[in-house]
Amino acid sequence: MDRRLFIAGGAAALVAGRAVAAPAERLYYNPLRTPDDVKGFVLEGDARVDFDTGRMRLRNARPATDGQASNFVYWCPEVFPDNVEFRWNFWPLEEPGLCILFFAAQGLLPEGGTGSLFDKRLKPRAGVYDQYTQSDVSALQMAYFRRRWPSERAFHLCNLRRAPGFELLAQAADPLPDVADATLPYKIRLQKRATGVDFFINDLPVINWRGGGKDWPTDGNVGFRQMAPLVAAYSDFEVYRLAG
Repeated sequence: MDRRLFIAGGAAALVAGRAVAAPAERLYYNPLRTPDDVKGFVLEGDARVDFDTGRMRLRNARPATDGQASNFVYWCPEVFPDNVEFRWNFWPLEEPGLCILFFAAQGLLPEGGTGSLFDKRLKPRAGVYDQYTQSDVSALQMAYFRRRWPSERAFHLCNLRRAPGFELLAQAADPLPDVADATLPYKIRLQKRATGVDFFINDLPVINWRGGGKDWPTDGNVGFRQMAPLVAAYSDFEVYRLAG
């Protein structure tokens, strides 16, 4: 039986002892706990994917000295609509490195307009950052656990950006500790609306950005990106339709 589900449902959560209404409908659930759960996922770049710990663990397959060629993106094949909340559990295991979630990702077609991210007419991609930000991909991205470079390790920030281009939409302090002090796992939530983006870690609001407007990305794919030599694990990836 395929454990990846598109289902309806919902529940209430408690935040600081206060009941908070959950989004009205769960559209997708993937436990990310066995190889069967990632059948159909698309890997761009070289990476090792295993489930030895009972969750999806990702690491680079090339040395970090290869630069951008050592990084990768692992795409979920499902196309998700606008006005949704993404949720996942996150374990940073070995650093340095960096995590990005690409979302609302589509291809910019040669004849104009947007289409499938996996359209064969798009330029090849192999995990190199410019192939996602300076090419024929339209996407939003949330960078978190940014520990790749000394400046990122000295001052922890989350970045919300838009592609094509390297447009920084919002920046905020990252509450995630270094691996040595991590209390695992961390619960990540990202809300994508027609009017903006909200990002939470363990229900703590991190980014609240409002904008949108003409050509604002709508539906699209989600991809997990890591910069070498980070090792991280993920589980319980869910997508909810936002009420209202």
